[in-house]
Amino acid sequence: MDWDKLRIFHAVADAGSLTHAGDVLHLSQSAVSRQIRALEESLNTTLFHRHARGLILTEQGELLFDATSSMNKRLEAAAARIRDSEEEVFGSLRVTTTTGFGSLWLAPRLAKLYEKYPDLNIDLMLEERVLDLPMREADVAIRMKEPSQADLVRKRLMSVWMRLYASPEYLEQHGTPQSLDDLENHRLICQRTDSTQVGAGQVFVQRLLTYDVKSTLNVNNYFGVLQAVINNLGIGVLPHYVIEDFPRAVRVLPDEESGEIPVFLAYPEELRQSRRIAAFRDFVQEEIIAHRRQLRENV
Repeated sequence: MDWDKLRIFHAVADAGSLTHAGDVLHLSQSAVSRQIRALEESLNTTLFHRHARGLILTEQGELLFDATSSMNKRLEAAAARIRDSEEEVFGSLRVTTTTGFGSLWLAPRLAKLYEKYPDLNIDLMLEERVLDLPMREADVAIRMKEPSQADLVRKRLMSVWMRLYASPEYLEQHGTPQSLDDLENHRLICQRTDSTQVGAGQVFVQRLLTYDVKSTLNVNNYFGVLQAVINNLGIGVLPHYVIEDFPRAVRVLPDEESGEIPVFLAYPEELRQSRRIAAFRDFVQEEIIAHRRQLRENV
């Protein structure tokens, strides 16, 4: 099968348009169209349905696009490994983690990584969905549970607990609860129990809601919960690492917390020798060690 035609097919399928694919490939629309027709003739099938708004893959086209997508990801991985054979750390690194951890812990610390490796380009993907690392949806992940996907290098970084916090102003106005029964007189700020989140956090919130909480504010990520807490809206359920950077927040009911949540760093086995991965892994570990040392000194 002609590799050049497959490359052009992949660009067309990805763009959904002969014209847009031509712009990406620096080819005329007619040249792209000829290559697609030739590929369809060689396969004796129709790969696209044509209509006024663009192109839609046929069932056969979907099968071929899946294959070319997999090929493209493998080629990108090979190119990354070749680039990583150089002495310097540079190029793109796609990092995936949760919205809360990425926005509240990781992003504020990245300046140190860029200072050390100014030619590194990080694509930070913050979402609760678990991306497929072996299929190269991302290069490296920080996850709130041990990864179950095969062919991954994994390292446990630390543990997290969900706890209750409020602002001094809120507690001064509404009082400090002395037991879980007192939550009925307060507003609880948390993620919805049906939203994607770590299991231990979900169980903790479900337990809190059994105490006849009359007012709640549901937010779909911990960044929003934090903003509500520091703006005096109520008592929030937050990971303990968040509050360490907001020392004015007061821990409420200090005997109450979720189960332990392990935090893992993971990346594909084929990137084990990647200098970019090693630089990011070492940076995260160094930041965790430095943070622990600072906490001990402040005790």
